[in-house]
Amino acid sequence: MAVPHLAAVLIPLRSLRRGKLRLSDAIDEDGRAALIESMAETVVSAAHELDVFIIHDDDAVAEWALARGATPLRPPIPGLNEAVTFGRDHARDAGYSKVIVAHADLPRSKDLRVLLTSDPKAQVAIVPDRHGDGTNVMCLDTQIEFTFAYGPGSFANHLQIARDLGIEPHIVSAPDLAWDVDHPDDLPPELQ
Repeated sequence: MAVPHLAAVLIPLRSLRRGKLRLSDAIDEDGRAALIESMAETVVSAAHELDVFIIHDDDAVAEWALARGATPLRPPIPGLNEAVTFGRDHARDAGYSKVIVAHADLPRSKDLRVLLTSDPKAQVAIVPDRHGDGTNVMCLDTQIEFTFAYGPGSFANHLQIARDLGIEPHIVSAPDLAWDVDHPDDLPPELQ
C-alpha cells in the first residue's frame, strides 16, 4: 500500500507494568502486564513501514520501544493530552506532515495506514471507539494547532475542536481499530 504522505505514528504508552487497573478484577498484575505488552506490540506492527514514536514516562518503556525499532519520546510534563501535543510538535519539527495518534490498547489493529488512504486530503481523520465515545486513532496534519481532549467523550470533543478550526473531520470506519480494551467485557475472546 503506497502512503502518500510523510507520516509518523505516535503511541502513548506510560508503562508496561502499571496500567489497565480497571481489569484488576479479571486479570492479575502479571497478566495485565503481558496484555499491555501484547496489545502495544500489535499496534506497533500495525504501523508497518511508518516511523513510530512511543511517548512514555518510564525507562522500561523506552528500552522496549528501542528493541522494536521505535523511537522513545519522554514529554517534559505529565498528562495524556500534553504528551500527545509534545509528540505532534516533535514530529512537526522533524519534518513529518502528518501524525497518526494510536492508543496502545488496540488488540485487533492491523493497519494504521488506513487513516492516510481513506481520504488522503483529510486534515483530520478519526476512528472512534466501538461505543462512539472515545478516540482510538486520529490522524492530523502537523501544521494544525489542534488541542487534544482525551478522556470521556473525546470523540465528540475532537469533532468539535476540528470544526471550530474550520475543518470537517473525516470519520474512518475501521472495526479493527475501534476495539480498545478498558474493562473486562472489552477483552476479545482471543485474549480471554
